[in-house]
Amino acid sequence: MSDVSVKICGLTAPDHVRAAADAGARYLGFNFFPKSPRHVSPQQAAALFEHVPVGVAKVALVVNATDELLDSITAVAPFDMLQLHGSESVERVQEIKARYGLPVIKVVGVADAEDLAAIDTYCDVADQLLIDAKAPRSSVLPGGNGLAFDWRLLAGRKYWRKPWMLAGGLNPGNVAEAIRMTGARQVDVASGVESAPGIKDAAMVRAFVDAAIRAG
Repeated sequence: MSDVSVKICGLTAPDHVRAAADAGARYLGFNFFPKSPRHVSPQQAAALFEHVPVGVAKVALVVNATDELLDSITAVAPFDMLQLHGSESVERVQEIKARYGLPVIKVVGVADAEDLAAIDTYCDVADQLLIDAKAPRSSVLPGGNGLAFDWRLLAGRKYWRKPWMLAGGLNPGNVAEAIRMTGARQVDVASGVESAPGIKDAAMVRAFVDAAIRAG
């Protein structure tokens, strides 16, 4: 069995959830950023959970979320992990972990080598890291833009002190190369398996997971 784990993020419909789980994804992500085409409400997420098999991790994606928002999410939908996709400080990550008692994935945006230092910084407080392409200044979305960064920046850096995922511009056609180049053992995709913004394509989801597993 492959040791590469796949996270399918931005799920909005029952058939998308089932397609991701059936394909073998180990993490399913639900987006609570209002500006995203993949945005769901806590009530919608809770309904989607009915289609998530036991053993598949449910991840809540938030961006600079207030305690009020996190309270509303966790009160309705029993998530397994929180993904912080904004500019949350080390102190804010610690606060969220202490308040909700859930493992935290902290996203670090990368455009050049200088951005890698933040990975080591957040290793001290996050349970996992997600290394994504840094969003353009003009973008309203912190992720899910379909952009990749130079994967050579991660060559030779297979291991950090915490587990990490690779994201940013991945799709069924390039995920195997990305895994080989970076040594990633976990990969995350949203727009790269969509037929339109927010609409997951079951065939693309299956192709992505299969390609990641073969590369592993």
